[in-house]
Amino acid sequence: MNSDGFRRLEEVVLDPVFAEIDTDLRQGRHINSHEGERYEFLRDAQEYLERFYRQYDCELRHAADGGYFYLVPTGDRLRRRRLTGAEMLVGQALAILYLDPEHLRSGGLVTNEHVLRRLAALVGEERLAAVLSPRRRRQDERVAQENVREEVEKAIRTLAGLGFVHGVDGGHIRLCPSLLRFAEPVRGLEDRSEALARLIARGEIAPRGDDATHEEEA
Repeated sequence: MNSDGFRRLEEVVLDPVFAEIDTDLRQGRHINSHEGERYEFLRDAQEYLERFYRQYDCELRHAADGGYFYLVPTGDRLRRRRLTGAEMLVGQALAILYLDPEHLRSGGLVTNEHVLRRLAALVGEERLAAVLSPRRRRQDERVAQENVREEVEKAIRTLAGLGFVHGVDGGHIRLCPSLLRFAEPVRGLEDRSEALARLIARGEIAPRGDDATHEEEA
């Protein structure tokens, strides 16, 4: 990367990290501030890339307060895809955990068990099973719990691929600033964590506008 900044678009696209970052952004991935060189590349090249992506009917956005970049399609050249309801629900629960001071003090690390407990507390175990496994009927409690666990783990893997969380050794998940996109519906409120919890409790988990990423509904 050019440590002195870029002087024209050609320098940006010829940079060794451009092709990888361009592919990630087009696939809906978020580039977070902890990614070091990749994030700094986007900061240095932002002016040029904003114009570059407009040619593809896309908008490169930088959430400066959270510290992440992402791409939003504004036309039809880049196919819009959306998260599933299960992935949205898990993403919102992860956003609540990210906003929780307790988890901030732990370095933003959580486990799958943290996520499962928070989801059960938010919507109840029976409703959680219905949301995450809507096609399954007449399950006994043990099977239902196992299905919920599998769906949550699957959703977390999808969200990791999109840059919302990052897996670390020891079965822990590092929460990324880009999770704040799931808190967009309550932006500006004093206690976003509590407001988002109320939204989930009311069953409002559907994507809104560009709050969703490019991921296709299953």
